[in-house]
Parts: sequence; C-alpha cells; structure tokens
Amino acid sequence: MNAAVANTNRAHADWRFAWRGLDATGALKRGTVIALDAAAVRVALKRERITVLAIERRASAPAPKASHADVTRFTRQLASLLRAGLPLANALDLLAQSPGPHGMPRIAAALARDIATGLPFAAALARHPARFATLYCQLVAVGEASGALATVLARLADDRERAAAQRAKVRAALTYPVAVLLLALAITTALLVWVVPTFKQIFDGFGAALPAPTQFVLMLSAGAARWSVPTALVVVAAVVALNQGLRRSEAARLAFGRTLLKLPLCGPLLVTLCAARWSRALGTLLAAGTPLADAFDSLAHASGNAFFDRASAGISARLRHGERLAAAMRAAGCFPADVIQPVAVAEESGALDAMLLDVAALADRQVDEKIALVSSLCEPLVIVVLGALVGGLVVAMYLPIIQLGNVV
Repeated sequence: MNAAVANTNRAHADWRFAWRGLDATGALKRGTVIALDAAAVRVALKRERITVLAIERRASAPAPKASHADVTRFTRQLASLLRAGLPLANALDLLAQSPGPHGMPRIAAALARDIATGLPFAAALARHPARFATLYCQLVAVGEASGALATVLARLADDRERAAAQRAKVRAALTYPVAVLLLALAITTALLVWVVPTFKQIFDGFGAALPAPTQFVLMLSAGAARWSVPTALVVVAAVVALNQGLRRSEAARLAFGRTLLKLPLCGPLLVTLCAARWSRALGTLLAAGTPLADAFDSLAHASGNAFFDRASAGISARLRHGERLAAAMRAAGCFPADVIQPVAVAEESGALDAMLLDVAALADRQVDEKIALVSSLCEPLVIVVLGALVGGLVVAMYLPIIQLGNVV
C-alpha cells in the first residue's frame, strides 16, 4: 500500500524544465519553469506568447511551500470564484495561473489535476497535510456533500484571518517587553564589560575601602568579562536544543505546552486563546452536521498548544465511554470555568453548536481585553526594570566619588 502511494506521488511529481524560445518581438529567451510535464510547459509558455524552440527536463522540483497567509488567501479567492458561479476545476486552474514566487499556484495545479481524475476535493486537499489540516479537509468534505462549498470556504477564510490577527496581537503584546528587556540586558552587560573596568582603575587610586554597592558591581563586571561569552553560547545551544526537542519529542511538546499555560502573566491569556480556538473549531464542525464523537478526530491541532490538543484526545475517549462533554472538559483540567458552564447548559438545551460559537466569540473578546491588560502592565514593568538596572549602575559607580568629595 505504501509503495503504491509512493509510486502515485512520484507519478504526479513536478519537474524543473529548462526552456529556450522566442518572445513576441522575436528576441531569444531562456528560463526554467516547474511543471508536471513538457506539455504543461508549452501551455504555460504559450500563455506568455513565447514560441518554444527547445525544452529539457532537469531535476525533480522540491515540494511546493506555502505560508499560512498564502493558504488563507487561496481559500478566500477560491470561495469568491465559486460564489461567482465558476466550476471548481476551472477555479483551481485559474488560481494555478496566478503569478508569484509562492508555492500555492503549484498546489492549486495539483488539486486541479486530482479533481480532473475524479478525486473529491477534500481527498485532494488531504494529499497536502502540511498546508491543509484535518479540520480544513473535513469541513470541505461537509461543504461538498451539502452543496455549500463556497460558504464553507468563506467561513474557513474568516476563521483563519481571525486566528492570524489574534496571533499578531499576542505576538506584539509579548514581543515588545521581551525585546526591550533583552536590549537592556545587553546594554547592561556591555557597560559591565567595557565601562565599569575604567572606573575600577580610578577607584584603585583612591586607596580607600569602596562601598558595598560598588564592590558588588565590580564583582559583576569581573564575572561578566569572564563568563559573558560562554553564557551566551550556552543560551544559544539551549535554545537550539529546545527547538530540536520540541520538533522530535511529543513529551517535550506536552511539557512545554503545559509550562506556557501556567506562566504567571501570559498563562491565562494563552488558556483563553486556546479555549477560543478549540470552541470555534468544534462549534463549526457541529454546525456543519458532524456528529460530536466524530468531530474530535479533526481537533488534533485545533488549539495550537500540545497540552490542550492532548486534552482533546482525552475528552474524545471519555465521550466514547458515555460521559457528558462538560464533565469531560472539566476532567481535562485546562478549560476555564466560564467555558465549561455554558457548554453544560447547551447540552441540556440541545444547542451545543451555537453555544460553542458564542463561547468562542466571548473568549475572543476576553483575549483582546487580556492583551490590552498585559500591554498596560508590561510598560511600567519595563520602565521599572530599566530604571533599576541603569540607575543602580550609575549610583554604584558614582558613590565612591561622592564619598571622596565629602571627605575632601
């Protein structure tokens, strides 16, 4: 079975072709293009009004790459084309002709080829798991079955754009204070390594005992001069090792995700953000007609946090044993109470899908409020830390000079 899949993928792999031809003015042109075969190269060059003289197949092309924003743009454009009445295959062909260096046109061309062979659109998307998650494919399958593919794609684009905007807000709220603190630490280290030793030479000529703060700063300066480079190398090595561990080890991802959720200032914000993503994903699946027990198969990476995603697997197992959703969420230990309570009420009323979407909208507003709170708390914290670092150094360095002036 695996060999057959590998042979199929190899048969549909793109190749890099070198071509030589004449443009509309008769000038000789050369270049390379990635396509399935020579016929596809001729079609692409004919579209650019180039008369082909020679085509040579080179090496196999690397797998196409597309960012999160590229997939979102593709989803939005495809939904618009379908709403305009264009058939799916024609819409994919049109998107495959889009200019640009991104890999999304190649993915669209591959999807169009799979559609032409009779493969369902959701199954064609599933051949690109790095770009289209299980949740995406399942919602597309529901849209195909119900005849509302354009509506489902538009909703997917809305959700992806909302998630990207939230990520940008969280990143901005956390990046600014961390960057400023790292810059302050770098400046302080530079002062300790290059500036404080100059003061030490002056203090050595006093022939008097130095104040305790000054002695402490001189001790830090000696330590920084000796250990700053080894410490920086150790930090870089630790970051690289952590990155590799998170990529290769499920246990490391779980521990890192649990640690992030328990951070004193950012933890509650991340918990609310993960709960919002999880609730919206589950609510969207239920609203599309997916049974509750089957919906959890598509929530493997819905929250973006490994610990939260593992909790989804535990909730799914509890549901299969007959437990209620709210009780299973409570047992997971990572969902806020203001998310579990409405779910429990919705289970009794039979409006679980609508309640989950409402909970997600409420959680989104709470995320925005917490981002504003974190930003407002970080600004004075950064000022206090900067003042303590710079002010402490200045006072410690000038305190012996002030004392010497008082003696004189």
